[in-house]
Amino acid sequence: MDTSESSTTERDTAPDPAAPPRRGWRRWAMDTRPLRIPAYRRLWTSTIVTAVGSQLTAVAVPKQIYDVTHSSAWVGYASLAGLVPMVAFALWGGAVADTVDRRKLLLVTNCGIAVTSLLFWAQAATGLDSVAVLMVLLALQQAFFGLNAPARNASIARLVPAEQLPAANALGSTVMQTGLVAGPLLAGVLIPVIGLPELYLIDAVALCVTVWAVFRLPALPPLGDASRRAGVREIAAGFQYMSRHKVLLLSFLADIVAMVFGMPRALFPQLAAETYHSWGEGLALGVLFAGIPVGAVLGGLFSGVFSRARRHGWMVIGAVVGWGVAIAGFGLSGNLWAALAFLAAAGVADMVSMVFRGAILLSAATDEMRGRMQGVFTVVVAGGPRLADVLHGTAGSAFGPRAAVAGGGALVVVVMLALAAAVPALRRYRI
Repeated sequence: MDTSESSTTERDTAPDPAAPPRRGWRRWAMDTRPLRIPAYRRLWTSTIVTAVGSQLTAVAVPKQIYDVTHSSAWVGYASLAGLVPMVAFALWGGAVADTVDRRKLLLVTNCGIAVTSLLFWAQAATGLDSVAVLMVLLALQQAFFGLNAPARNASIARLVPAEQLPAANALGSTVMQTGLVAGPLLAGVLIPVIGLPELYLIDAVALCVTVWAVFRLPALPPLGDASRRAGVREIAAGFQYMSRHKVLLLSFLADIVAMVFGMPRALFPQLAAETYHSWGEGLALGVLFAGIPVGAVLGGLFSGVFSRARRHGWMVIGAVVGWGVAIAGFGLSGNLWAALAFLAAAGVADMVSMVFRGAILLSAATDEMRGRMQGVFTVVVAGGPRLADVLHGTAGSAFGPRAAVAGGGALVVVVMLALAAAVPALRRYRI
């Protein structure tokens, strides 16, 4: 692990966040020490607003496309239209984040996302009803997101001490998971009251808070060679760096294994209609989709129990295995509330995995590579569940939904344990 930049980073100018050891119930509660650092606190506070606002747009776009086309296929095509530019620009954005002032990059990209939200509002308010325009705007928005996410995530290691990275990741992940629950619920309430266009406008206004918070951050220039330019060579260098550092490679593979083999959301509608229909198909579908985010939020609220762990590699291994066990249990359960309990347990495991995979990426990579590693991370996080949709949909049709889910969970456990046994780098990693 490289710590050579610690004497020159912005976090050294922040107040000392050290605190006496917590005792009793406080040991279980979320570790909030990173919030004592003003720069990180500004970044995190802005996330509270945008986590909900971004979900309003995430609901509004497919809703508008379906209203225009009355076709779920077009909703799927729109998802692909957003995925391709996001992947391309996340990889390039990671290289850019390693060669420019990350604060400036965040300012430009957040402004771009805000302008895109305003354009979404304008086309909806004028009744344009053009699927082509919606897809172009979605592609543009996801391109800006792909440029933004690596710089945002890589900046955290410049704002907080290395030992507080798990706590900082837990704080950020909890907010984002809360947005995944609250945002769609709020959208469902607001659409009949204020209409679809205003959801886009609310998101654009919320992004102004983010722009202001980023403006207040300290400068985050590259610590290494400032003359480098972001191009194909720099992106390739990032992949070469990852291949030489097995702990980084394993952290990505762990997430791919968990998501591709063990994310069963494509089967939720079929399970709600066939297995849990006695509770009401609508209620069952809502419970299934809410189960994992609710568990992740609970895991974040009680993250104090694990955020101070030092053996980050074992925490990732244990979390992925726990995810697989919980998903297998969900596949075997015929009771809706037992299914919710298993999905919530999977959400807790997912939160632990996110926290420590993120901490490994920020602590094991040098600052000049963090942007590119975060670019790959963004692609893995976005692409894994989409591959899972294809795999689980196919397996569910062939073997039945419950068998596909349970088999996928078991496969997660087997593959993760095999990887951990074959490559000791992840087992040995600690901070």
